[in-house]
Amino acid sequence: MTIIEKQQELADFYWMIQMLQTIDVGLVILERDYCIQLWNGFMENHSGIQSKNLTGKELFSVFPDLPRQWIERKVESVFKLGSPAYSTWDQRPHLFRFKSYRPLTGCSELMFQNITFMPILGPSRRVEQVCLLVYDVTESATSKLQLEKANEQLGKLSRTDRLTGLHNRGYWEECLHQEFRRSKRSSNQACSHSSLIIFDIDHFKPVNDTHGHQAGDEVIRKVAACLKSTARDTDFAGRYGGEEFVLLLPDTDIHGAFEVAERLRRSIQDMTVTHESLELRVTVSLGICDFSDDLDTAYQWLERADQALYHSKHQGRNRSSVWSQDIAAEESVF
Repeated sequence: MTIIEKQQELADFYWMIQMLQTIDVGLVILERDYCIQLWNGFMENHSGIQSKNLTGKELFSVFPDLPRQWIERKVESVFKLGSPAYSTWDQRPHLFRFKSYRPLTGCSELMFQNITFMPILGPSRRVEQVCLLVYDVTESATSKLQLEKANEQLGKLSRTDRLTGLHNRGYWEECLHQEFRRSKRSSNQACSHSSLIIFDIDHFKPVNDTHGHQAGDEVIRKVAACLKSTARDTDFAGRYGGEEFVLLLPDTDIHGAFEVAERLRRSIQDMTVTHESLELRVTVSLGICDFSDDLDTAYQWLERADQALYHSKHQGRNRSSVWSQDIAAEESVF
């Protein structure tokens, strides 16, 4: 090899070293025993540890918090198969706990990382070392997370009644149809059927007419809060429209549903709604209907509960009624 060729080779080597040190990707070269042979500038800057203090040291002795078993599985597969292994931030948010310094990603304290385990072949064409490539993907990761959060919030808003925070009518009806289909499928099984409660606020129009819509809204909010506190996590509570509310109780028989309705009725009866200098008391009338095999549609189920509600109204209000054939016949007269 001529002197010029040696000089060119040396220049190429120097250029390669410069590139490895300044590239905006972390590079860590590990021997078979996990001793560090290369720790580039990216890793120095984010770890605060210079390469000269790491070269020749075992990775896990310097970073004991690293997931050793997980890394060993990845590295062993690279040595065995001779092909790269990968890990993305949504599988494991980060390997090295580096702080995030990017100005656009202040919402993330730690750097999100994609990791590639790359085989390095020796003269014998066998894998002799493994190179860890650490990519800072904080901006794209946080952007995706923020987009997912925004979509989740939009989805929630599309299902939620703004005044009360309950399910709105459209989403609640979807839940009703789904529960109706589930009850139809399981009607022959030895399990309790679901029940449905519908209720409205007694004499609500005079509240609005006398005290104004803001007072009426406060009454609706307080009734909704009482409904929320009564409902279980598995129940579906909704505002059906105006001063009318609904509660779907999966796997609850008529006796359990009646107890829930009465507990709700008494809670609303005992509460005081305060608006400005006003103190208002309200009551509700409730109708209850459990699922039965003779129901053809979810709307028929709702209609029966509504008939029971109007029976409560006609019986003097502030009471709970369970649907029956007699009530259906009675209400058809009105």
